[in-house]
Amino acid sequence: MKLKKIIPARKTENVRYAIRDIISLANQVATTGKKMYYLNIGDPNIYDHSTPDTLILPTIEALKSNLNGYAPSNGIPSAIEAIKIDSKNKGINNILDVFVTSGASEAIEICLSALLNPGDNFLMPTPGYPLYTAVESKLELEPNPYYLSEENRWQPDIDDIRNKINNRTKAIVLINPNNPTGSVCEKDTLFEIINLALENNLVIFADEIYDKLIFDGKELISIASLNNDVSCITFSGLSKNYVAPGFRIGWGVVSGRYEILNDYIEAINKLLRARVSANHPEQYAISSALLGNQDHLRELIDKLQKRRDIMINILSKINGINLVKPEGAFYAFPSVDVKDDTHFVTELIKETGVVVVPGSGFGQRPNTNHFRIVTLPQEEILIEAFELIADFYKKYKSKFE
Repeated sequence: MKLKKIIPARKTENVRYAIRDIISLANQVATTGKKMYYLNIGDPNIYDHSTPDTLILPTIEALKSNLNGYAPSNGIPSAIEAIKIDSKNKGINNILDVFVTSGASEAIEICLSALLNPGDNFLMPTPGYPLYTAVESKLELEPNPYYLSEENRWQPDIDDIRNKINNRTKAIVLINPNNPTGSVCEKDTLFEIINLALENNLVIFADEIYDKLIFDGKELISIASLNNDVSCITFSGLSKNYVAPGFRIGWGVVSGRYEILNDYIEAINKLLRARVSANHPEQYAISSALLGNQDHLRELIDKLQKRRDIMINILSKINGINLVKPEGAFYAFPSVDVKDDTHFVTELIKETGVVVVPGSGFGQRPNTNHFRIVTLPQEEILIEAFELIADFYKKYKSKFE
């Protein structure tokens, strides 16, 4: 019997994840013995950041207490209550539902799956986190990117959003603080997005996974706190603010008007029940994380802000590389005067061992080129890496352009 080649589903053809796709090249370069500088993965635990004991101890206690079976599909009661309290502290008062998931990424995928049919679309910030475009391909949705304005500190381009809305648009994604730019939305911008959502009956997906990592003494304004009528799902988790990406604990908070959202909420919960539950023991860390000691946040923000400033100081001296000052998270998205950012990044990795991600992996306006930097590593590593980038860029321009 002659076996036929197994053909994968068409929906996987356009699934890309540039942040990890670049690793194969980096691994090849590492085998040559070259010193590597990994500025590509937003995983704080591989650098000099540690998960606080306030998360570790209750998880260990849960494991020892044999809380290792299935959890309720929407999450354990203490976790849900803590998330509600944290959300109310952010000003979100009209909470209709809360659910715990395997990372914020599962919450996002479940909510998109429960809302959109093949051929529908959601408004996706560009540049933006590539998880969304991967899910878009899996669900056979029509891409509908909207641009952030680099000239306006990477704020969403409201006119572009308005022009992109059509009769199959069901939602608008807002990543705030933004990955990859580190931008934070201004209050006036948030109100304009709310107005567009209300006028067009859109659900806002508010990805606020970095909501507590804000610089220069500022605080994030949660978009769901500004209007009690707008349909909104606010996503967050333990991965970034609480330095625990391996826990795979995230959540969604649904807010708005019950009579508008009740059927959608039930659809979300159908999918939650179908996948059984999120990790059980780690859910006992949620309450102590959100309601317990927050000292680690002050230390983390202080480190990240200093590292951001080191980056700005060095990159600002490079003619041809320009950077909008990040206001939160731990990323930067400098523009670079080259013809092809993928080629630039590829040559940078091979020549210097500095691993960054090409801007094309996050989406960008046509005829622009960028690369994403992660500012999590220790100061001395960042200084060495940025100096290598500066030297390499001069050589690259003379060699290739």
